[in-house]
Amino acid sequence: MKNLVIVESPTKARTLGQFLGKDYELIASMGHVRDLPRGEFGVDTEKDFEPKYVIPKEKIKMVNALTKSTAAAENLFLATDPDREGEAIAWNLLKVIEQKEKIKDKNYQRVVFHEITKDAVTDAFNHPRKIDGDLVEAQQARRVLDRLVGYKLSPLLWKKVKSKLSAGRVQSVALRLVVDREREIEAFKAEEYWTVEVNLEGDVKKEFSANLVKVDEKKAEIGNKKESDKVVGDLEKANYKVIEVKAKDARKYPNPPFTTSTMQQAASNNLGFSAKRTMRAAQKLYEKGLITYMRTDSVNLASAAVTSVRKYIEKTYGKDYLPEKERRYKV
Repeated sequence: MKNLVIVESPTKARTLGQFLGKDYELIASMGHVRDLPRGEFGVDTEKDFEPKYVIPKEKIKMVNALTKSTAAAENLFLATDPDREGEAIAWNLLKVIEQKEKIKDKNYQRVVFHEITKDAVTDAFNHPRKIDGDLVEAQQARRVLDRLVGYKLSPLLWKKVKSKLSAGRVQSVALRLVVDREREIEAFKAEEYWTVEVNLEGDVKKEFSANLVKVDEKKAEIGNKKESDKVVGDLEKANYKVIEVKAKDARKYPNPPFTTSTMQQAASNNLGFSAKRTMRAAQKLYEKGLITYMRTDSVNLASAAVTSVRKYIEKTYGKDYLPEKERRYKV
């Protein structure tokens, strides 16, 4: 075997295998192969907050298989996801393999792609790089912060509030936002107001409705039923005349491509999905090559993808459905 490619999941491995061919063997690491220990703090606060990494028991068999395959390969490609978690997985894989003395630095390549298509994968393998240390350190900082906040604050909650409660770098901030918003809601003093809608019928016997917005050229502000009854009484005696009809074209612009947060919001509003369920579904779609990488705050689209979509629209629906220029969005 000449070329070994390591990815996170079997689905991603199968999809990549369709593009790479028989000269490449693909293996899934099933996520992280090293992590902070579960039963202890695992961070040396006296030594620049250095994390202590261990191989979980359930990953030992997988790690042994990976190192065995690596020993038989001439070239190693680390094709984990293109974010800090993916970079950290690649770095930890390399460290585990190096510790077992199965490969040297010069033998590995890091390949990154944001969509699992033939063109994107081919380009990534034609332009490999080394592991990005800054991304790895960013992931380590996040992981260590999670451990610091969780391990230090959770026991305090058990002691002062209630057992089995947890604190976290993200969840505690989110909880504070929820509490602040709830306090605003509780402090809000509701004010009674009324609206009036009139059903009218013209000469053509077609009924339509109109909302009262002004009374004597002033904004209609009706604060109680008594005021509402008076307005309704006056309207029932009134004569109605259409003063002006305005017709105008309405133009609706398409929404920008999804970011992680807007995708989660849309899935929640339209499908009732939790954030976790949305990300799980998106991960499967990405691994099958159906969407671009889903963890992003960018709304930019690859030029090749835009060109392909425009050709499809023109061929399928005609030029009338195609804008003269491609639309670009900003965050």
